[in-house]
Amino acid sequence: MNDVIRSVDDGKVTALVLLDLSSAFDTVDHDSLLTVLRDWFAVDVNSALNWFKSYLSGRTQTFIVDGVRSQTAMMDCSVPQGSVLRPLEFISYTEEVAEVSSRHAVSYHMFADDKQLSDSIDVSETGAVISHCQHA
Repeated sequence: MNDVIRSVDDGKVTALVLLDLSSAFDTVDHDSLLTVLRDWFAVDVNSALNWFKSYLSGRTQTFIVDGVRSQTAMMDCSVPQGSVLRPLEFISYTEEVAEVSSRHAVSYHMFADDKQLSDSIDVSETGAVISHCQHA
C-alpha cells in the first residue's frame, strides 16, 4: 500500500497484479521444484536432490464423493500434506518470482501464497505500464 501511496504522491498511476495461489501447496510441479532446488539453491544432484525426487515420486491420490471412490491418479504436482518440508518446498518453488520481477523491473511483494506485482508510471503512459505488466 505504501508503494501505491508514494506513487500517487509523485503524480503517477500504479498497475497492481494480485496473484492468489489458492491451495498453493497443491500447485507445486515436481519437476519445476527439483529444477529450482538444483539451479537456485545448489542442492547436490547426486544425493539430496535424488532424495527429494524419491520423496516426491510415486505418489497417488484418490477421491471419495458420496461414498464412491475415484480411480487412482499419479501426482506430478503437490507437496505431500502434513509434511514439515511443505513450506520450504513452496518457498523454493516461488523464489523465481523475485528474480523474474527484478529482471523486468517490476516491484513485488510476496506473502506465503499471495504475490503482488506492481509498476508505476506517469499518467500519460498508462498503456505502457499495462503492457509491461502483461509481458513481465
